[in-house]
Amino acid sequence: MIRVEMLSTGDEVLHGQIVDTNAAWLAELLFQEGLPMTSRQTVGDSMEELVSVLTERSKVADVLIVNGGLGPTSDDLSAVAAAKAAGVGLVMQEEWLAKMEAFFAGRGRKMADSNRKQAEIPAGAEMIDNPIGTACGFALQLNRCWIFFTPGVPSEYKRMVEEQILPRLKARFPVSDPPVCLRLTTFGRGESDLASEIEPLPLPEGVVMGYRASMPIIELKLNGPASKLPEMEQFWQQVREIAGESTIFEGTEGLPAQLSRRLQEQTHRLAVSEQFTAGLVQYQLASVQAPLAAGNVLPSQDESLAELMQRAQRLAEADKADLALVVGAEKENHLGFALFTPQGCWSQRVKFSNNRHGLKARQDVSAMMALNMLRRWLDGLEVTGGHGWIGVVETQRG
Repeated sequence: MIRVEMLSTGDEVLHGQIVDTNAAWLAELLFQEGLPMTSRQTVGDSMEELVSVLTERSKVADVLIVNGGLGPTSDDLSAVAAAKAAGVGLVMQEEWLAKMEAFFAGRGRKMADSNRKQAEIPAGAEMIDNPIGTACGFALQLNRCWIFFTPGVPSEYKRMVEEQILPRLKARFPVSDPPVCLRLTTFGRGESDLASEIEPLPLPEGVVMGYRASMPIIELKLNGPASKLPEMEQFWQQVREIAGESTIFEGTEGLPAQLSRRLQEQTHRLAVSEQFTAGLVQYQLASVQAPLAAGNVLPSQDESLAELMQRAQRLAEADKADLALVVGAEKENHLGFALFTPQGCWSQRVKFSNNRHGLKARQDVSAMMALNMLRRWLDGLEVTGGHGWIGVVETQRG
């Protein structure tokens, strides 16, 4: 298997001022294409450090994808660092310079002199086209490694990887069948709780069981070669049984998208009223084009479960929706929910065990609880259960 690595550049990435979504995207893409990433690292805007890392990794990796540092400013150092590491000078790409000048002229602007550096690449390097930006990428061979340099702008970077870099890798290197990754996402059970039941199970050879905790969910992942799929599916069935009703979805669709699809398939319209979650439930559903009726976000007010159910029914009737979901106000770590359906109305009040989590985390958990009530109703399960470590202190049915 070839060794594919990534190097992200820039002080803003190194110091956590921006989230490196480009690295996560590339890791997922390469995994699916049968070229899984071996390792990745980040380096700041230091010429000495860049040259050192490029030289070091070029003696270890077969492929290194460098992201960032191709802009027009003084802290964009990738091209110069690559030339220094290779012991060559920079060469102006006249064709690319003309393209940049036409790019700015087409927008009624004169190109700044600082942009000229974006058309300079190390001597002997292969220019990589950037169809939607001003920074050309390039590739060069250094020691044992084929190094690709890409801009940090996500839209430009992704187009270049998909259209320019990935085809080159597939043409040069043998690509194995993409590994199989089975995914299952749970809500309401802790990572250690799940692991204590799953870990004793004998894993098929060459298969890895993984866990990812991301408040408020736990994702379970089973990775292995495609040849092991029958054995993996047998093991996965045992995982399903352990996860039980805490499973909120399988695969990568996500709960809001799953609910949107199922609501559309069953021709339901949903109205949502929120207090504590401040529109988070509506945002998540609207982002995946769920069939929403008019809803609202209200200031905090103390309401009994009976009053929450009455409000859910009134909301559905007023908006001509057959479903209505209500998130009440948080008071002394207690929070109420109500779900109105054609078969009746369910409500519950839960208690958070403590306030060690910040407001945003508690809102995320509460939004998930509301969506999970809807999922459980659609699945024919008990609507007011399935929260695990979050205690239900009161329920009503109307």
